[in-house]
Amino acid sequence: MQNYLIRNIAVVNEGRTTVQDVWIKDNRIEKIAPNITISGNYKEIDGTGKHLLPGVIDDQVHFREPGLTEKATIYTEARAAVAGGTTTFMEMPNTKPAALTQELLEQKYDIGRETSLANYSFFMGAANDNVEEILRTNEKKDRVCGVKIFMGSSTGNMLVDNYLTLDTVFSNSELLIATHCEDEKIIRHNMEVFKQEKGDHLTAADHPLIRNVEACFESSLVAIQFAQKHQARLHILHISTAKELQLFGNMLPLAEKRITAEVCVHHLHFTADDYAKYGNLIKCNPAIKSPENRDGLWEALLDDRLDIIATDHAPHTWAEKQQPYLQAPSGVPLVQHSLLLMLEYVQQGKISIEKVVEKMSHAPAICFQIKDRGYLREGYFADCVIVDMQAGSNVTKENIYYKCGWSPFEGHTFPAAITHTFVSGHLAYENGKFDESVKGQRLLFNR
Repeated sequence: MQNYLIRNIAVVNEGRTTVQDVWIKDNRIEKIAPNITISGNYKEIDGTGKHLLPGVIDDQVHFREPGLTEKATIYTEARAAVAGGTTTFMEMPNTKPAALTQELLEQKYDIGRETSLANYSFFMGAANDNVEEILRTNEKKDRVCGVKIFMGSSTGNMLVDNYLTLDTVFSNSELLIATHCEDEKIIRHNMEVFKQEKGDHLTAADHPLIRNVEACFESSLVAIQFAQKHQARLHILHISTAKELQLFGNMLPLAEKRITAEVCVHHLHFTADDYAKYGNLIKCNPAIKSPENRDGLWEALLDDRLDIIATDHAPHTWAEKQQPYLQAPSGVPLVQHSLLLMLEYVQQGKISIEKVVEKMSHAPAICFQIKDRGYLREGYFADCVIVDMQAGSNVTKENIYYKCGWSPFEGHTFPAAITHTFVSGHLAYENGKFDESVKGQRLLFNR
């Protein structure tokens, strides 16, 4: 494998930015220091004026394989992720068939090993009737990122609304339990009310009123009650409301928290006012809501009640999204542009670059206890990204790498650029070109 020496680059790591040299050797970071001198065969990269960040770890993506490959594949979406500075992903189980058995789960790992340019892990899926299979995942707790529970409607047989099932999983799982929290009864009631009022003439603007604040809050409260009852390790995904934030604290260091929370980039960026422009393109679950919710999310992110920034990357075809509201599926493709979006907020002074690295790289590594990743540290895997904060990135149809071929950011110019992405020491992406000769690695966990 090629070794690299990155010279004179601003290294952003563990709350500090310092200009250093970084030597990458045999998959890992060998040395970080000023003015490194080495001999032998290596490629030198001039980092003057640029930043080196740990690769983004996205703890929630939907790459659609197996069974939904007209929308996306692990290959296409991992490639898009790497182009955007995401070196590691954790993928959700609601594929077709859903990953509800150990055999189906391992089949996804096989696909990842064969095709993924990024490092990978896959969640074990939960249903009302697969408790034994869920608990068998305890035997793989050092090799599987977690158990995913949909406490709201989802693809296929994955709505878990049986309290006996929930009680058994929360009391016996040795893995992190990640939940999608929306109360299905509240959503169904709201849908009936809106249908009676508007018939089939519903639009995306109705989405946050149907999948409303109360649906999110009530479901998150239930998940937390189960976790507290059993001292389970709970991670609530894609928080979208200001009201839910009262359920989370910042009094403990992240490594000591038993209950953690994630916010997604689209909930930090869009509000319900944007449905007028984007319509179904930003229809997602949980819904993008009114501006005061976005304001609350930003406040909680910055004061550490929200722990992780992720994407919930969920592509659908353009044709599917052009259907009427009731038929159009929920989900937005985001993984290629999540880091660029957050760096735009850095440029605006909304968040520091050190905080972005904390929330997108360090925190996922801590929450999931990922082995040797998430930091720029000697001895750690060289998952890292070179960023030019002075260059712009214009999003065009030609440089959108998602299989679905569209993005809500098409036509937008981000005020930064991803120039190089290293995955486990392999230079997988450089200035618009990919090297797919080496695949990403399966994550291991310190559990």
